[in-house]
Amino acid sequence: MYDPDKRKILSALSHGAIFLSATFVSVGLPIAILFLSEDPVVRENAKESINFHLNVWLFGAIVTALIWVSFGLLLPLAGLWFLIHWGLTIWAVFHVLTDPDQPFRYPYIVRVF
Repeated sequence: MYDPDKRKILSALSHGAIFLSATFVSVGLPIAILFLSEDPVVRENAKESINFHLNVWLFGAIVTALIWVSFGLLLPLAGLWFLIHWGLTIWAVFHVLTDPDQPFRYPYIVRVF
């Protein structure tokens, strides 16, 4: 049996790492947790967090390109993307803290890992 408190902390850190920075540094924490943890739920949460990071960067690049091409007319897309990105992350952290035995799955993302 795995320690539920340790599971909560590591899973929340995996998903919450995106709050640390929007750069590539923030994905290092879930990658480290993936390789260092033996808990299958924590590992699944780390994989899902890595996939979410990749999707945030991909869709962020798409939104940035659309704003650039439209000469700023689509700037409200950036605000919408910001709300979706932070909202999903808060939902994930809340989920892993309230139900630590179930890995969180982000809706509508491309899963690479």
